[in-house]
Amino acid sequence: MEYIFTLKYQLADHNSDLDAVVERLGVAGCDDALVGVGQPGRLALEFSREADSAEEAVRTALADVKSAVPSARLIEASPDLVGLTDVADIVGVSRQAMRKLMLAHRATFPVPVHEGSASIWHLAEVLDWLKARGGHQIDVGVLEAAKVALQVNITKEAIRHPVRDHGSIELLTA
Repeated sequence: MEYIFTLKYQLADHNSDLDAVVERLGVAGCDDALVGVGQPGRLALEFSREADSAEEAVRTALADVKSAVPSARLIEASPDLVGLTDVADIVGVSRQAMRKLMLAHRATFPVPVHEGSASIWHLAEVLDWLKARGGHQIDVGVLEAAKVALQVNITKEAIRHPVRDHGSIELLTA
């Protein structure tokens, strides 16, 4: 199956020759990715990778990038963090329809990661909710890629911000 996902990286200062970086990425097996270098010091790779699973597709892409640009630091894997407009586009409904659905099912709709003027959700959680609810065509490849991207991002953050004393944090859940 073909999986579409994006990996965003921060480049080290010594990787300023972007043509050389793109060349190394191609040699390392990232020839199935569109490379974006619009922001200085950043690199975005939109992969369209054939694999037996989304996990395999993302895992091999991460390894390919690491072999080509060992000093690159992963910023984010996507599709993961999304707003209602993003979800609506993926599902094929209007933003207004998605908002009405969220408001009508406040008690069961996934809790946002960030709530504010622009709330953000984990795409995998919203797609799982929509799939369980029925009535929407959910692309299995997108759902699988979203689940893997979520896990990659959680793992990256856990490594970046380790909890020193696991007993000192208690989450109050309802």
